[in-house]
Amino acid sequence: MTDDGGTSSGLTSLDTALRVLAYMARQGGAQPLSEIAGACEMSASKAHRYLASFVAAGMVQQRGSSRKYNLGPAALELGLAALAQHDFVNNAARGLADLSAETEMTVLLSVWANQGATVVRWERGSSPTDTSMGLGTTLPLLTSATGRVFLVWGPQRAISPVRDAQLKRLARQPRPVLDFEPSQSGVSELISLTRQRQFASVEGRFIPGLVAAAAPVLDWQGEVQAAITLVGTDPDTIGPTTSQVQKLLDYCSKRSVGGVST
Repeated sequence: MTDDGGTSSGLTSLDTALRVLAYMARQGGAQPLSEIAGACEMSASKAHRYLASFVAAGMVQQRGSSRKYNLGPAALELGLAALAQHDFVNNAARGLADLSAETEMTVLLSVWANQGATVVRWERGSSPTDTSMGLGTTLPLLTSATGRVFLVWGPQRAISPVRDAQLKRLARQPRPVLDFEPSQSGVSELISLTRQRQFASVEGRFIPGLVAAAAPVLDWQGEVQAAITLVGTDPDTIGPTTSQVQKLLDYCSKRSVGGVST
């Protein structure tokens, strides 16, 4: 907004507040007060006053004994609402009910948000699956079909820190739980196989009783804008030649720019 003289008539304090939130949104995790204040070029006491207001509004929360600040549930809700209104997401969401009916499986639509693959649309299948997942759930990058779509086709600047952090945690888990070698070379093999197949899949070892297959909706740069995931209980539904996966690939290809890239 401008005044009659053409100069900005915005609220300076609001501009400052938004700058704090924008800085926090760009970070990969919780930040101490001193770093937030320094990055936003303000005193610690001034930054604390803004953060206290954000905490009261649910936009920011403090984590554990460290007392570091991270974005809160209200910020997530706002971000999901914005993502849900994005044209790419809306286009990908049209037809989810039909895809669910044709495959008889639950269908998820996810985008990259909150440092992970986040569910923003959900269409339950004719045989409901018993799961705690729901809107706003963030799925793991390496051990979920949805996450693996972003691992392969996502922007690497955003993906790499999450991949490395999860890989370190997985390396400490019992090997029989994993379907790939928890190393950089193992992840590279997983990426190569997924790209070759044009979809990602996981069977019930991660979430007992559930299987999933996911494929990307790609933009003009060949990067994933949304992932469409089929969730069910029958392992025979997620093979490369099954009708369910073929319907999934066709659905995503028609909503991608130029089709699914291999």
